[in-house]
Amino acid sequence: MMKLFDAHCHLQDPRILSRAPQLIATALDAGVVRFAVNGVSEKDWHLVKQMGEKYTSVIPCFGLHPWYVAERTPNWFDTLKECLESTPSAAVGEIGLDKGSRGREIDFSDQIDVFRQQLELARELKKPASVHCVRAFGDLLQIMKSIGSFPAGVILHSYLGSAEMVPEFAKLGAYFSFSGYLMSLEARKAKKMLRAVPSERILLESDAPDAFPKSELDSLFMVDGDPSIPEELQGQGGKLSSNDGSSSNFSYAVRDVSTLPKDTLNHPANIQNSCGTTYFGRVGLV
Repeated sequence: MMKLFDAHCHLQDPRILSRAPQLIATALDAGVVRFAVNGVSEKDWHLVKQMGEKYTSVIPCFGLHPWYVAERTPNWFDTLKECLESTPSAAVGEIGLDKGSRGREIDFSDQIDVFRQQLELARELKKPASVHCVRAFGDLLQIMKSIGSFPAGVILHSYLGSAEMVPEFAKLGAYFSFSGYLMSLEARKAKKMLRAVPSERILLESDAPDAFPKSELDSLFMVDGDPSIPEELQGQGGKLSSNDGSSSNFSYAVRDVSTLPKDTLNHPANIQNSCGTTYFGRVGLV
């Protein structure tokens, strides 16, 4: 069985927090040996810290996500630094820049200020940083260049940037992490981008509970009790195994992931067959 490291997920997310013990156990059985669990705001850092203390498989990450910049308290940076310094195994994340539909609601100059402080802290503490970037790769590259190289690494989470920018990011110490979102890219573009990334800088992630992959449903792990699944897709004469000893009521006739709601919860074990060899094989890279 292939052993994998989930380079980015959110097991503390309120949508799946109560199910985290089962999700972790199932993913471990499926070959996922480590989970980098990323906090997104001051409100969930304590949950991430507790998870890191409870599970040896969890690598806690503390960061202020750009979507939550406006909610930060005056002491956010001191709290973040304390979390990182008191947790030797911790990384910095999720941090970043966002000019997408939701990111446009947050002042971009504030995003830059908060992001730069966190990235400089990661470099100072010699810790890796997990970076969210949506439609702001030019800004990201400029900021990284202004700070300098990152020997501990910068993980470009769920990377969907251009092939042309890969060498410049890699030169600064970036790693490129791919989630189920990669499967939404047109194959030609994905192949070009993936071939630009040095193999030793490729990481895989589930981004659970987001990034539900486009794959055959019977090859995927489902989150038991997912409230996003409508009743009409349940109990239609057949159950799709959730692969954790229980079952979810999905009709065997429902094979196309596109028929499921966009907010279907992603299981961390799906890293094994969604953004791994399945997709890399599809674009001819394995």
